[in-house]
Amino acid sequence: MTDGPLPKSVLARGAALLRVCGESETALSLAELALRTGLPKPTAHRLIGELVRLGLVERTPEGSYRIGLALFVLGQSAPSVRELRDAALPYLGDLHEVTHENVHLAVPDGTDTLFLEKVTGRRATPIVSRTGGRLPAHCTATGKVFLALDPRPPGRALPRLTPRTLVLPGQLARDLARTRARGYGVNLEEAEVGVSAVAAPVYSQGPGSRPVGAISVTGGTRRLDMDRIGARVCAAARALTRTLSA
Repeated sequence: MTDGPLPKSVLARGAALLRVCGESETALSLAELALRTGLPKPTAHRLIGELVRLGLVERTPEGSYRIGLALFVLGQSAPSVRELRDAALPYLGDLHEVTHENVHLAVPDGTDTLFLEKVTGRRATPIVSRTGGRLPAHCTATGKVFLALDPRPPGRALPRLTPRTLVLPGQLARDLARTRARGYGVNLEEAEVGVSAVAAPVYSQGPGSRPVGAISVTGGTRRLDMDRIGARVCAAARALTRTLSA
């Protein structure tokens, strides 16, 4: 069930249904939608029906619900997202070509890191992330970049995703200090066992401003040379920053 108070307005309730559909890896039944949003089942049924009619949600042959094509098209038309993604794609492709691992472009979204793009291939380590998906910032390399450059501390208890997730404030603070010092963030099996990542910040107005995103390389812990990959990721992030600044 969703955290926080039940949305009151029709718009807020519809948005809650869309968010739950978007965050799920699979189509959801009406009962699951009601449970995850906290909405009464009749209310969820009425609103999801309207979203289906608008093309924002699709109803599967089995009677479950998932994000519709119309919402995907709307999301792709957001100028800031489209411009950042289009500018980043050549650099993401270059990183994938030299590492043969998963390459992400991410942006901060509250206490999460949101993946705008993912470039992968048959030789890359299978991982849980996906384009449009999100993970808690404190246990991802991209998220640590955002936290390290944002003076505000996390405002809630930190969930533990693996035995190596840093959940104690002191541990995380020391790790973020190291992130600032070396210029890139590192995730050592903190979001997924056996998987690590390196990420560097991207700016639209040059270093010193707040980052608009981050580029990362994610793969099997035993396969990643952190220093070598870190240098490559930082170089790609600096190149993208120059492109955006121009």
